[in-house]
Amino acid sequence: MTGPADDEPRKAENAATVKCLVWDLDDTLWQGTLLEDGAVHLPEEVRKVVIELDSRGILQSVASRNDHEHAWARLEGFGLAEYFVLPEIGWGAKSDSVRRIADRLNFAHTTIAFVDDRPAERAEVAFHLPDVRCYPAEQVPALPDLAEFTPSTSTVDSRRRRQMYQAGFRREAERAAARGPDEEFLRSLDLRMRIGRATGEELSRVEELTLRTSQMNATGVHYPDTVLRGLISDPGHEVLVVTLTDRFGPHGAVGVLLLERHPGLWHLKLLATSCRVVAYGAGATLLNWLADAAARSGVHLVADFRATERNRMMEIAYRFAGFEGVVENPCPCTAGLEAVVDQPGLQRLHLAPGPRTVSTVMSVDAPDLIEQEGGPGAR
Repeated sequence: MTGPADDEPRKAENAATVKCLVWDLDDTLWQGTLLEDGAVHLPEEVRKVVIELDSRGILQSVASRNDHEHAWARLEGFGLAEYFVLPEIGWGAKSDSVRRIADRLNFAHTTIAFVDDRPAERAEVAFHLPDVRCYPAEQVPALPDLAEFTPSTSTVDSRRRRQMYQAGFRREAERAAARGPDEEFLRSLDLRMRIGRATGEELSRVEELTLRTSQMNATGVHYPDTVLRGLISDPGHEVLVVTLTDRFGPHGAVGVLLLERHPGLWHLKLLATSCRVVAYGAGATLLNWLADAAARSGVHLVADFRATERNRMMEIAYRFAGFEGVVENPCPCTAGLEAVVDQPGLQRLHLAPGPRTVSTVMSVDAPDLIEQEGGPGAR
Protein backbone atom coordinates (compact mmCIF):
# COMPACT_ATOMS: atom_id res chain seq x y z
CA MET A 1 0.00 0.00 0.00
CA THR A 2 1.43 3.36 -0.96
CA GLY A 3 1.56 6.79 0.59
CA PRO A 4 -0.66 9.77 -0.24
CA ALA A 5 1.74 11.15 -2.85
CA ASP A 6 1.95 7.92 -4.88
CA ASP A 7 -0.21 6.64 -7.76
CA GLU A 8 -3.04 5.30 -5.59
CA PRO A 9 -3.45 7.68 -2.65
CA ARG A 10 -4.60 6.26 0.63
CA LYS A 11 -7.22 8.28 2.46
CA ALA A 12 -5.61 9.67 5.61
CA GLU A 13 -8.73 9.12 7.69
CA ASN A 14 -8.53 5.37 6.99
CA ALA A 15 -4.80 5.05 7.69
CA ALA A 16 -3.45 3.56 10.89
CA THR A 17 -1.17 5.85 12.84
CA VAL A 18 2.46 5.39 11.83
CA LYS A 19 4.50 3.86 14.64
CA CYS A 20 7.85 3.75 12.81
CA LEU A 21 9.21 5.76 9.86
CA VAL A 22 12.13 4.15 8.01
CA TRP A 23 14.44 6.61 6.22
CA ASP A 24 16.68 6.28 3.20
CA LEU A 25 19.82 8.42 3.61
CA ASP A 26 21.27 9.62 0.28
CA ASP A 27 19.20 12.47 -1.21
CA THR A 28 16.46 11.78 1.33
CA LEU A 29 17.61 12.42 4.88
CA TRP A 30 20.61 14.35 3.62
CA GLN A 31 21.42 15.91 0.25
CA GLY A 32 24.13 14.19 -1.78
CA THR A 33 25.46 10.65 -2.16
CA LEU A 34 27.85 9.80 0.62
CA LEU A 35 30.12 7.37 -1.27
CA GLU A 36 30.32 9.65 -4.33
CA ASP A 37 30.23 13.19 -2.94
CA GLY A 38 31.96 12.67 0.38
CA ALA A 39 30.50 15.88 1.76
CA VAL A 40 26.71 15.69 2.20
CA HIS A 41 24.35 18.35 3.54
CA LEU A 42 21.54 17.99 6.10
CA PRO A 43 18.67 20.44 5.42
CA GLU A 44 17.45 22.12 8.58
CA GLU A 45 13.84 21.37 7.71
CA VAL A 46 14.65 17.64 7.68
CA ARG A 47 16.28 17.89 11.11
CA LYS A 48 13.13 19.54 12.42
CA VAL A 49 10.95 16.72 11.02
CA VAL A 50 13.09 14.05 12.72
CA ILE A 51 12.91 15.84 16.08
CA GLU A 52 9.17 16.56 15.77
CA LEU A 53 8.22 12.97 14.93
CA ASP A 54 10.37 11.74 17.81
CA SER A 55 8.53 14.07 20.20
CA ARG A 56 5.24 12.49 19.08
CA GLY A 57 6.44 9.01 20.02
CA ILE A 58 6.98 7.85 16.43
CA LEU A 59 10.04 5.63 16.20
CA GLN A 60 12.48 6.16 13.32
CA SER A 61 14.95 3.85 11.63
CA VAL A 62 17.18 3.66 8.55
CA ALA A 63 17.24 1.42 5.45
CA SER A 64 20.15 2.59 3.30
CA ARG A 65 22.62 1.13 0.81
CA ASN A 66 25.85 2.45 2.26
CA ASP A 67 28.93 1.51 4.21
CA HIS A 68 27.58 1.21 7.76
CA GLU A 69 30.57 2.66 9.60
CA HIS A 70 30.88 5.63 7.25
CA ALA A 71 27.13 6.43 7.23
CA TRP A 72 26.70 6.04 10.98
CA ALA A 73 29.66 8.34 11.60
CA ARG A 74 27.96 10.97 9.43
CA LEU A 75 24.70 10.61 11.36
CA GLU A 76 26.64 11.08 14.59
CA GLY A 77 28.32 14.15 13.09
CA PHE A 78 24.89 15.62 12.31
CA GLY A 79 23.76 14.90 15.88
CA LEU A 80 20.96 12.59 14.69
CA ALA A 81 22.27 9.08 15.35
CA GLU A 82 20.48 8.84 18.71
CA TYR A 83 17.09 9.29 16.99
CA PHE A 84 17.31 6.07 14.95
CA VAL A 85 16.63 2.58 16.29
CA LEU A 86 17.67 -0.69 14.64
CA PRO A 87 19.38 0.92 11.61
CA GLU A 88 19.80 -1.31 8.53
CA ILE A 89 22.76 0.09 6.60
CA GLY A 90 24.26 -2.34 4.08
CA TRP A 91 23.81 -3.64 0.57
CA GLY A 92 20.70 -5.84 0.59
CA ALA A 93 17.18 -5.17 -0.70
CA LYS A 94 15.43 -2.40 1.19
CA SER A 95 12.26 -4.46 1.55
CA ASP A 96 14.30 -7.01 3.51
CA SER A 97 15.65 -4.23 5.73
CA VAL A 98 12.18 -2.79 6.39
CA ARG A 99 10.81 -6.27 7.14
CA ARG A 100 13.57 -6.96 9.68
CA ILE A 101 12.93 -3.62 11.41
CA ALA A 102 9.18 -4.31 11.65
CA ASP A 103 9.77 -7.86 12.93
CA ARG A 104 12.25 -6.73 15.56
CA LEU A 105 9.86 -4.05 16.78
CA ASN A 106 6.92 -6.49 16.56
CA PHE A 107 4.96 -3.84 14.63
CA ALA A 108 2.30 -4.62 12.02
CA HIS A 109 3.32 -3.54 8.51
CA THR A 110 0.31 -1.22 8.43
CA THR A 111 2.05 0.93 11.07
CA ILE A 112 5.35 1.20 9.16
CA ALA A 113 6.21 3.99 6.69
CA PHE A 114 9.17 4.26 4.31
CA VAL A 115 10.62 7.38 2.66
CA ASP A 116 13.05 7.30 -0.28
CA ASP A 117 13.94 9.63 -3.16
CA ARG A 118 14.03 6.83 -5.75
CA PRO A 119 10.74 5.58 -7.27
CA ALA A 120 12.31 2.17 -7.96
CA GLU A 121 13.19 1.69 -4.28
CA ARG A 122 9.69 2.66 -3.18
CA ALA A 123 8.21 0.29 -5.75
CA GLU A 124 10.42 -2.57 -4.54
CA VAL A 125 9.29 -2.07 -0.94
CA ALA A 126 5.63 -1.65 -1.96
CA PHE A 127 5.72 -4.85 -4.05
CA HIS A 128 7.15 -7.06 -1.30
CA LEU A 129 5.49 -5.27 1.64
CA PRO A 130 2.16 -3.96 0.30
CA ASP A 131 0.94 -2.76 3.71
CA VAL A 132 3.94 -0.45 4.23
CA ARG A 133 3.21 3.14 3.20
CA CYS A 134 5.85 4.70 0.93
CA TYR A 135 6.57 8.42 0.55
CA PRO A 136 8.85 10.36 -1.84
CA ALA A 137 11.66 12.44 -0.36
CA GLU A 138 10.11 15.71 -1.49
CA GLN A 139 7.18 15.07 0.84
CA VAL A 140 9.37 14.95 3.99
CA PRO A 141 8.66 18.56 5.14
CA ALA A 142 4.90 17.85 5.03
CA LEU A 143 4.94 14.53 6.91
CA PRO A 144 4.16 16.06 10.36
CA ASP A 145 1.01 17.62 8.87
CA LEU A 146 -0.42 14.27 7.74
CA ALA A 147 -3.07 12.56 9.87
CA GLU A 148 -1.19 9.26 9.95
CA PHE A 149 1.81 10.99 11.58
CA THR A 150 -0.37 12.69 14.21
CA PRO A 151 -1.16 10.38 17.16
CA SER A 152 -4.47 11.10 18.89
CA THR A 153 -2.84 11.37 22.32
CA SER A 154 0.45 12.67 23.66
CA THR A 155 1.65 11.33 27.01
CA VAL A 156 4.82 11.25 29.07
CA ASP A 157 5.42 7.70 27.85
CA SER A 158 4.79 8.43 24.17
CA ARG A 159 7.22 11.36 24.22
CA ARG A 160 9.99 9.13 25.54
CA ARG A 161 9.06 6.00 23.58
CA ARG A 162 12.35 5.91 21.67
CA GLN A 163 14.42 6.00 24.85
CA MET A 164 12.31 3.18 26.33
CA TYR A 165 12.81 1.01 23.25
CA GLN A 166 16.54 1.70 23.24
CA ALA A 167 16.74 0.70 26.91
CA GLY A 168 14.76 -2.42 26.00
CA PHE A 169 17.30 -3.41 23.36
CA ARG A 170 20.09 -3.10 25.95
CA ARG A 171 18.10 -5.33 28.32
CA GLU A 172 17.63 -7.91 25.56
CA ALA A 173 21.34 -7.93 24.77
CA GLU A 174 22.28 -8.43 28.42
CA ARG A 175 19.64 -11.13 28.83
CA ALA A 176 20.96 -12.99 25.79
CA ALA A 177 24.47 -12.89 27.24
CA ALA A 178 23.40 -13.91 30.76
CA ARG A 179 24.23 -17.37 32.08
CA GLY A 180 22.32 -19.22 34.75
CA PRO A 181 18.61 -19.31 35.66
CA ASP A 182 16.33 -16.68 34.15
CA GLU A 183 15.01 -15.79 37.61
CA GLU A 184 18.53 -14.83 38.64
CA PHE A 185 18.81 -12.44 35.70
CA LEU A 186 15.43 -10.87 36.51
CA ARG A 187 16.54 -10.25 40.10
CA SER A 188 19.67 -8.53 38.78
CA LEU A 189 17.52 -5.97 36.94
CA ASP A 190 16.31 -4.37 40.20
CA LEU A 191 12.72 -4.38 38.90
CA ARG A 192 10.38 -2.03 40.74
CA MET A 193 6.65 -2.03 40.12
CA ARG A 194 4.47 0.84 41.28
CA ILE A 195 0.69 0.45 41.42
CA GLY A 196 -1.09 3.74 42.01
CA ARG A 197 -4.55 5.24 41.85
CA ALA A 198 -4.97 7.07 38.56
CA THR A 199 -5.04 10.85 38.59
CA GLY A 200 -6.56 13.12 35.96
CA GLU A 201 -3.11 13.69 34.47
CA GLU A 202 -2.55 9.94 34.07
CA LEU A 203 -5.81 9.15 32.31
CA SER A 204 -4.41 9.68 28.82
CA ARG A 205 -1.75 7.05 29.62
CA VAL A 206 -4.48 4.63 30.73
CA GLU A 207 -6.59 5.26 27.62
CA GLU A 208 -3.55 4.85 25.37
CA LEU A 209 -2.70 1.53 27.03
CA THR A 210 -6.21 0.13 26.50
CA LEU A 211 -6.01 1.23 22.86
CA ARG A 212 -2.53 -0.16 22.13
CA THR A 213 -2.76 -3.44 24.07
CA SER A 214 -4.57 -6.35 22.40
CA GLN A 215 -2.66 -9.52 23.32
CA MET A 216 -2.76 -8.78 27.06
CA ASN A 217 -6.19 -7.14 27.33
CA ALA A 218 -8.65 -9.34 29.22
CA THR A 219 -11.78 -8.05 27.50
CA GLY A 220 -10.65 -6.06 24.46
CA VAL A 221 -12.69 -3.15 25.79
CA HIS A 222 -11.51 0.43 25.27
CA TYR A 223 -12.44 2.83 28.07
CA PRO A 224 -12.52 6.43 26.77
CA ASP A 225 -11.28 9.38 28.80
CA THR A 226 -14.77 10.57 29.77
CA VAL A 227 -15.72 7.18 31.24
CA LEU A 228 -12.44 6.86 33.15
CA ARG A 229 -12.80 10.35 34.64
CA GLY A 230 -16.17 9.36 36.03
CA LEU A 231 -14.82 6.14 37.49
CA ILE A 232 -11.81 7.65 39.31
CA SER A 233 -14.20 9.85 41.30
CA ASP A 234 -16.57 6.94 42.05
CA PRO A 235 -15.88 5.52 45.54
CA GLY A 236 -17.10 2.12 44.34
CA HIS A 237 -14.34 1.81 41.74
CA GLU A 238 -10.55 1.69 41.69
CA VAL A 239 -8.73 2.78 38.52
CA LEU A 240 -5.12 1.72 39.00
CA VAL A 241 -2.11 2.56 36.81
CA VAL A 242 0.95 0.30 36.86
CA THR A 243 4.47 1.52 36.05
CA LEU A 244 7.73 -0.41 35.98
CA THR A 245 11.38 0.65 36.23
CA ASP A 246 14.70 -1.16 36.43
CA ARG A 247 18.39 -0.30 36.37
CA PHE A 248 18.20 0.41 32.63
CA GLY A 249 15.48 3.01 33.09
CA PRO A 250 11.68 3.29 32.98
CA HIS A 251 9.40 0.91 31.13
CA GLY A 252 6.67 3.52 31.50
CA ALA A 253 3.01 2.74 32.12
CA VAL A 254 2.70 -1.02 31.63
CA GLY A 255 -0.69 -1.90 33.07
CA VAL A 256 -4.16 -0.74 34.05
CA LEU A 257 -6.70 -2.37 36.39
CA LEU A 258 -10.35 -1.42 36.74
CA LEU A 259 -11.83 -2.82 39.94
CA GLU A 260 -15.38 -2.48 41.22
CA ARG A 261 -16.07 -3.12 44.89
CA HIS A 262 -19.11 -4.98 46.22
CA PRO A 263 -19.71 -6.25 49.76
CA GLY A 264 -17.61 -9.40 50.09
CA LEU A 265 -16.54 -9.24 46.44
CA TRP A 266 -14.09 -7.39 44.18
CA HIS A 267 -15.02 -7.37 40.51
CA LEU A 268 -12.02 -7.07 38.14
CA LYS A 269 -13.67 -5.51 35.07
CA LEU A 270 -10.49 -4.82 33.10
CA LEU A 271 -6.87 -5.89 33.23
CA ALA A 272 -4.52 -4.83 30.44
CA THR A 273 -0.74 -5.08 30.47
CA SER A 274 1.87 -4.17 27.90
CA CYS A 275 3.27 -7.04 25.85
CA ARG A 276 6.72 -5.51 26.42
CA VAL A 277 6.79 -6.70 30.05
CA VAL A 278 5.27 -10.17 29.76
CA ALA A 279 8.73 -11.74 29.95
CA TYR A 280 9.37 -10.00 33.27
CA GLY A 281 6.32 -11.54 34.93
CA ALA A 282 4.43 -8.25 35.26
CA GLY A 283 1.00 -9.78 34.61
CA ALA A 284 1.50 -12.61 37.09
CA THR A 285 2.77 -10.14 39.70
CA LEU A 286 -0.34 -7.97 39.29
CA LEU A 287 -2.71 -10.91 39.67
CA ASN A 288 -0.80 -12.24 42.69
CA TRP A 289 -0.86 -8.81 44.32
CA LEU A 290 -4.60 -8.41 43.75
CA ALA A 291 -5.37 -11.95 44.95
CA ASP A 292 -3.31 -11.41 48.10
CA ALA A 293 -4.98 -8.05 48.80
CA ALA A 294 -8.41 -9.68 48.35
CA ALA A 295 -7.45 -12.48 50.73
CA ARG A 296 -6.30 -10.02 53.38
CA SER A 297 -9.58 -8.16 52.96
CA GLY A 298 -11.60 -11.40 53.16
CA VAL A 299 -13.34 -10.96 49.81
CA HIS A 300 -13.79 -13.11 46.71
CA LEU A 301 -12.47 -12.07 43.30
CA VAL A 302 -14.47 -12.23 40.09
CA ALA A 303 -12.77 -11.34 36.79
CA ASP A 304 -14.31 -10.57 33.42
CA PHE A 305 -12.79 -12.23 30.37
CA ARG A 306 -13.85 -12.02 26.74
CA ALA A 307 -11.85 -14.05 24.21
CA THR A 308 -10.53 -12.17 21.17
CA GLU A 309 -8.34 -13.25 18.27
CA ARG A 310 -5.22 -12.07 20.12
CA ASN A 311 -5.65 -12.37 23.89
CA ARG A 312 -5.14 -16.10 24.47
CA MET A 313 -2.08 -15.22 26.63
CA MET A 314 -4.31 -13.30 29.04
CA GLU A 315 -6.68 -16.24 29.43
CA ILE A 316 -3.70 -18.46 30.27
CA ALA A 317 -2.52 -15.89 32.84
CA TYR A 318 -5.92 -15.89 34.56
CA ARG A 319 -6.09 -19.69 34.65
CA PHE A 320 -2.51 -19.99 35.90
CA ALA A 321 -3.35 -17.50 38.68
CA GLY A 322 -6.14 -19.81 39.86
CA PHE A 323 -9.24 -18.21 38.33
CA GLU A 324 -11.58 -20.97 37.27
CA GLY A 325 -15.04 -21.78 36.04
CA VAL A 326 -17.52 -19.77 34.01
CA VAL A 327 -19.77 -18.64 36.82
CA GLU A 328 -23.11 -16.91 37.25
CA ASN A 329 -23.22 -16.83 41.06
CA PRO A 330 -20.16 -18.45 42.66
CA CYS A 331 -21.14 -17.15 46.08
CA PRO A 332 -24.00 -15.09 47.53
CA CYS A 333 -21.89 -11.92 47.28
CA THR A 334 -22.26 -11.91 43.45
CA ALA A 335 -25.95 -11.10 43.63
CA GLY A 336 -25.31 -7.45 42.84
CA LEU A 337 -23.44 -8.14 39.60
CA GLU A 338 -25.12 -7.74 36.24
CA ALA A 339 -25.91 -11.04 34.54
CA VAL A 340 -23.31 -12.50 32.22
CA VAL A 341 -26.04 -13.37 29.71
CA ASP A 342 -26.60 -9.64 29.12
CA GLN A 343 -23.05 -9.29 27.77
CA PRO A 344 -22.48 -11.67 24.82
CA GLY A 345 -19.09 -13.38 24.80
CA LEU A 346 -18.26 -12.38 28.37
CA GLN A 347 -17.03 -15.02 30.80
CA ARG A 348 -16.90 -14.45 34.51
CA LEU A 349 -14.08 -16.25 36.30
CA HIS A 350 -13.94 -16.81 40.07
CA LEU A 351 -11.08 -16.92 42.55
CA ALA A 352 -11.61 -17.84 46.20
CA PRO A 353 -9.53 -15.82 48.71
CA GLY A 354 -6.12 -17.13 49.73
CA PRO A 355 -2.74 -15.55 50.59
CA ARG A 356 -0.12 -15.20 47.83
CA THR A 357 3.57 -14.52 47.38
CA VAL A 358 3.40 -11.47 45.15
CA SER A 359 6.79 -11.82 43.41
CA THR A 360 10.24 -13.27 43.90
CA VAL A 361 11.93 -11.06 41.28
CA MET A 362 10.59 -7.52 41.78
CA SER A 363 9.55 -5.13 44.52
CA VAL A 364 5.98 -3.81 44.51
CA ASP A 365 4.83 -0.46 45.86
CA ALA A 366 1.02 -0.41 45.98
CA PRO A 367 -1.92 1.19 47.80
CA ASP A 368 -3.78 -0.64 50.55
CA LEU A 369 -7.07 -1.90 49.10
CA ILE A 370 -8.27 -3.63 52.28
CA GLU A 371 -11.90 -2.82 53.05
CA GLN A 372 -12.16 -0.02 55.59
CA GLU A 373 -14.86 1.52 57.73
CA GLY A 374 -17.13 3.58 55.51
CA GLY A 375 -17.90 0.92 52.90
CA PRO A 376 -16.49 -0.08 49.53
CA GLY A 377 -13.70 2.09 48.22
CA ALA A 378 -13.22 4.05 51.46
CA ARG A 379 -9.88 5.83 51.45
